[in-house]
Amino acid sequence: MTTPSLNTQSNAQGSFGAMLQQARKSKQVSLEEAAAELFILKRHLQALENENFADLPQATFARGFAINYAKFLGLDATKVASSFDAAYPTELKAKSVNNTNTPLRPMGTLQRDTRNRIRFNPLLILAVIGVIVLAIFLFRMVSNASKENNAEPVPTVDDVSEIEQAQGAAIDSTTGVGASGSALNLGGAEVGPAALTVKLTDTAVISIIDASGNSLMDGAQTSGDYQLSGTPPFSVKIDNVDNVSLMLNQEAVALDTYAATDKQASFELAP
Repeated sequence: MTTPSLNTQSNAQGSFGAMLQQARKSKQVSLEEAAAELFILKRHLQALENENFADLPQATFARGFAINYAKFLGLDATKVASSFDAAYPTELKAKSVNNTNTPLRPMGTLQRDTRNRIRFNPLLILAVIGVIVLAIFLFRMVSNASKENNAEPVPTVDDVSEIEQAQGAAIDSTTGVGASGSALNLGGAEVGPAALTVKLTDTAVISIIDASGNSLMDGAQTSGDYQLSGTPPFSVKIDNVDNVSLMLNQEAVALDTYAATDKQASFELAP
């Protein structure tokens, strides 16, 4: 009389492996994909599907693999675990128990230095000294800069507003369109009509008044392109420059140059 093999015995007691394999193929998942998702070796998943218990680790680990595999495939984990328990060979269970009861063997002992010596790393000491020197140097630089800023305020001209001063400093050399001096037309020549193109990517509040006092645009404007014409210089106010692009006589105006921290801008503009 011959003794049935492990695979034959498992197939006689249950067929959880066939359930796993069928579910995997139904989900159109390869063994490689399942192994990567579950962090289980591909050969172990193959052994579960084939119910080849000899290629699996201890019963406890193999049973956990089967349960996690069943959950991943959307099967009833309890049913799969019961089928696994029924199919697992008795001789492998006994071997697994013997391996579990084997006491741990010490791998060696750690030796402590009973002299309690304290060792200093010269490179670490030099690094600490360097950090201290750098901190002192930076502290002195900040102190000197603070003294220079607090030395004496620069007097301002009473007949020039803060907005006009900001416009005088905000000149965009790349576009040829500036503010302040250029907007006031200091050359003395007569200024003709100028064309403004306003493009909005989103709603924004815009006010544009030309030199004649005509309101070319005022209030909340929706996204779109607007073509305007009037006598420069133009008085421009924008509540959010991020939503607006402006062109004067087909030349782009750098609105970020005039914008404050809250993205609002108020300036005069002329060719």
